[in-house]
Amino acid sequence: MSASAWLPVVLLSVSNIFMTFAWYGHLKFKDQPLWTVVLLSWGIALAEYCFAVPANRFGHGTYSAAELKTIQEVVTLCVFAVFSVSYLGEAIKWNHAVGFALIAAGSFFVFQKW
Repeated sequence: MSASAWLPVVLLSVSNIFMTFAWYGHLKFKDQPLWTVVLLSWGIALAEYCFAVPANRFGHGTYSAAELKTIQEVVTLCVFAVFSVSYLGEAIKWNHAVGFALIAAGSFFVFQKW
């Protein structure tokens, strides 16, 4: 796999780690004022953009925009599943796993060259 193929995937993975914390990390700190977690989340999201924008810029050409979005969504599901269990302490139940798998299975069609 060439650098032009794997670099966007790595950058999207890093960006999704930041974004997952921006969107869901504050759930462990419900005692904090909403404005505080919004500002903190916004700062984390800025870091996320510093990885997502280059991922899409470098990846477009090797991948179509639809393929880049699909990669991002599948990476998001994987990152979220790990985050949910390890950080939030929430179990991934069988119905979550089936739903995530069906969404990921849809990526098969995006990457077909029909």
